Amino acid sequence: MMNDNPHIVLIMADQLRWDALGTHTPHLNQLRSESVDVEKAYCASPLCVPARGAFLTGKYPNVNGSLINPWTEQEKHYGNVLSEHVHWYDLLEQDWDSWHTGKQHLFTDPKLERLTDSKTRWLPLEGRYEAFLKEEGKKKPGGSAYRGIVPELVYGRVTRKRNYSIPTVGRFDEGLDYFYDGFILRDALHAIRNRDQSKPFALNAMFLAPHPPLHIPDPWYSMVQEADLPNNVGVWGNNQSPLQLYNLPGMLGSSYTREEWQHIWQAYLGLVALLDHCVGELIAELKRQDMYDETLIIFASDHGEMLGSHRLWQKMCMYEEAVKTPVFLKFPLSLSPAIQRITDPVSAVDIVPTLCDYLGLEPPEGVSGLTLMPLIRGEKKRLERERIFIQFDGNGARSNFQRCVVEQRYKLIVDIFKDEIFIELYDIQADPEEMCNLAYQLGERIRILTMVGHLRAHMKVTGDLLELPEDLYERFLADYAPFQA
Repeated sequence: MMNDNPHIVLIMADQLRWDALGTHTPHLNQLRSESVDVEKAYCASPLCVPARGAFLTGKYPNVNGSLINPWTEQEKHYGNVLSEHVHWYDLLEQDWDSWHTGKQHLFTDPKLERLTDSKTRWLPLEGRYEAFLKEEGKKKPGGSAYRGIVPELVYGRVTRKRNYSIPTVGRFDEGLDYFYDGFILRDALHAIRNRDQSKPFALNAMFLAPHPPLHIPDPWYSMVQEADLPNNVGVWGNNQSPLQLYNLPGMLGSSYTREEWQHIWQAYLGLVALLDHCVGELIAELKRQDMYDETLIIFASDHGEMLGSHRLWQKMCMYEEAVKTPVFLKFPLSLSPAIQRITDPVSAVDIVPTLCDYLGLEPPEGVSGLTLMPLIRGEKKRLERERIFIQFDGNGARSNFQRCVVEQRYKLIVDIFKDEIFIELYDIQADPEEMCNLAYQLGERIRILTMVGHLRAHMKVTGDLLELPEDLYERFLADYAPFQA
């Protein structure tokens, strides 16, 4: 590999809604204008660890083994990317000066940052940030006022108590330098300034914003004075899955009014503006170092945020607000993309094969995704894919399950909790806020059965640990039609 390869900067936000950019994000707006904008990008799982595992391996969670957030010992093994799977850092380490800053949620056993033979320079947030605050005598954002109690099912039969983020809003008086993303920004700037200039540079800057807690320093806490809420905020959809009330987003989000969400939205958008500031500082440093024009920049989010849509909070569901993400690809000046926008549905598992194609790297064996480069180079007008698949297997344990297929203008969701199975079908073109579930309409029977068939085939080929019953649709109608709204 020649050392005339481009610099690479992957900037990943955490929990950024695809529709959360606006006048408060001038730097991201500018980056977007200089990039190929992937307009219909979907995560592979609406949860941090499996979303990042899929993004950074190019393989669906079922394939790489990372299904949940492995916070506790009971089902920890379901959170790790299995050792045989090549990931993004593996691909970079030989020929790039590879750095990681910020959130480290590509989980492996042992952890990547602890490997003695890793050539990536690891500056993870975890552990280092807490030590920094302790040394400086500063308090961490959040705390008990920003967390609430929720039940979580373990092994499918035992309920445990967990604390989880709630949409409490407050001002963080310690300032940006002591906030999560201020710390990550400092590390990212350090990496750029202290890179090995004999090699092309690669930075993975994993920001925490706009993930809760919504405990934010000024001026961003007070920056957004009014938010234009989507129509579905604070509103339960027509025949929306009642099983969401057993899932964390419904448990925590269903009690807030639309008026209360207005204030929460203002804080969230302020945190998005803080992220925008950090991205602007990072890009400004690349320009100061005369690197920007030779740098491939990938901006993405691991997943979205419900933020009151469907009366839900956080992610962990299959509605557009949780699974649709922003993705921008800013290429070096040496490539003039034939297009500015990709309108075909794209999965997070497409990013690694796309980057491998552009960089001339051999993609990992068995990638689930497709390269976008034929579209970007103008060699093809459509992506050779008919459907996108998304899965959710629970938060810290395998408990609430959801499977989803997006096919042309339709989205099918299968929601599973214990012995219950609920089906949702949405026409996301005619009903982009997904407020009218079509699954009870008998005229949609053939479509539903066909999409369930595609979903079942995908689950089988990817080695899904779940299996959908053959009488899935008939069982759904028999169980729930008497209660149809």
